[in-house]
Amino acid sequence: MPHPSEHEDAGRPLGDDEAHDLAEALRAFGSASRLRLLWTLSASGEQTVEALAEAVGMEQSAVSHQLGILRRHRLVAVRREGRHAHYRLYDHHVPELLAALRHHHEHAAAQTGYSTGPVRPLGGPAGA
Repeated sequence: MPHPSEHEDAGRPLGDDEAHDLAEALRAFGSASRLRLLWTLSASGEQTVEALAEAVGMEQSAVSHQLGILRRHRLVAVRREGRHAHYRLYDHHVPELLAALRHHHEHAAAQTGYSTGPVRPLGGPAGA
């Protein structure tokens, strides 16, 4: 658990710039393949691109591309060793965010009686 002095009060008003920055960061969670990579790193710790590709069943080039996006959003960090790149979650907040996301999804599904299957996109047509 982070020390209280590590952060400002999360209940403070949200300004336009910070809201924009947070929305951009949340977009990184908007891909099933990126979520699977984050979950794999959360469960197994630091991994090479090759190991991650095998773990999630993706091509190494696709994994590298997705990891680049996650790195730009500071959700993963990289350590280079020779020709290998070893990726890990950026900090202790990332697994907390992943757990909160999954728990919210499970809770909302249980409360509404819906399965945890696909959800129609926000603003999408009712039949989509």
